[in-house]
Amino acid sequence: MSAAAAPAPGPAPGPASIVGAADEAPVPAPGDAFDALLSRERSAVEAPAATGRLLMIGCGNMGGAMLSRWLETGTDPASVTVVSPSGRAMPDGVEVVREIPAPGGGRGFDTVLLAVKPQKLPELADTHLGAHAPRLLVSILAGVEEPVLARLCGAGAVVRAMPNLPVRLGRGVVALSARSAGPEARAAAEALMRPLGLVEWIGDEALFDAATALGGSGPAFLYRFADALAAGGAALGLPREQADRIALAAVEGAAMLAAGSGEAPAALAERVASRGGSTRAGLEVLDRDRALERLVADTLAAAERRNREMAADARAGGAPPGNRETPAAL
Repeated sequence: MSAAAAPAPGPAPGPASIVGAADEAPVPAPGDAFDALLSRERSAVEAPAATGRLLMIGCGNMGGAMLSRWLETGTDPASVTVVSPSGRAMPDGVEVVREIPAPGGGRGFDTVLLAVKPQKLPELADTHLGAHAPRLLVSILAGVEEPVLARLCGAGAVVRAMPNLPVRLGRGVVALSARSAGPEARAAAEALMRPLGLVEWIGDEALFDAATALGGSGPAFLYRFADALAAGGAALGLPREQADRIALAAVEGAAMLAAGSGEAPAALAERVASRGGSTRAGLEVLDRDRALERLVADTLAAAERRNREMAADARAGGAPPGNRETPAAL
């Protein structure tokens, strides 16, 4: 079941529909907490990102999701330049270039966003990036730490960001980290990311890999769980397409309820599962020997470990040749 096939979020279910199976306890409607959540989302839509001139180096799945949301929330497409070696089409008004332009001649940028694969980092050494001096360099490269990024150009400040794909809907998570950025740069980075969803600052960069595993990779793990949920329904006899629809709707509704209820997900699970009911029988399988908890912990640990491996690779060879020993020169 592809994530791209998921329908856009619909209206929240009414109080009468928020119930468990026939033998389960009803769950109350989220009420004021959910209304407040929607109000915050509307406020984000009404507040376009104040980026100045933005240079996006790379615009694949994640970069494209971010750009789409920024344009929807008021960013002027004429203020955005995208570097795409293939020259792929971008939304109307966005400038597309095949290589990083040289500075000068009106080619100065306030913000540079690195949105390429981490493995592409060494290729930036032979570009004009090093000649630029943006006020803010933002990187969404997994595993590439701030000292390596600081050697790429003469940016006034460097901020690491890790978004996830739901930023396309304004319901994503963006983890931010900055060792040395001052209050003004941090505020600019947060303003840039706020239309995308929840923004969380990670105080210790050593924990950024963990935040990436949870927030950045988390949607993929949830998609896999939703797919397994549908497969389980099909194994019980439901047509697979119908099982897909039911599983996606259950995940979407449960997530919206959890986000707006103000209660912990574990508490909501207990509300749905009455003693001796069918939901309780299923939860007992997931809880037996902490099976689900251990599986998820192992999954996140594997993702975090890979992020650390990529960080080590970037430290060893990801910075432009000749600059690896002189970060202060910029």
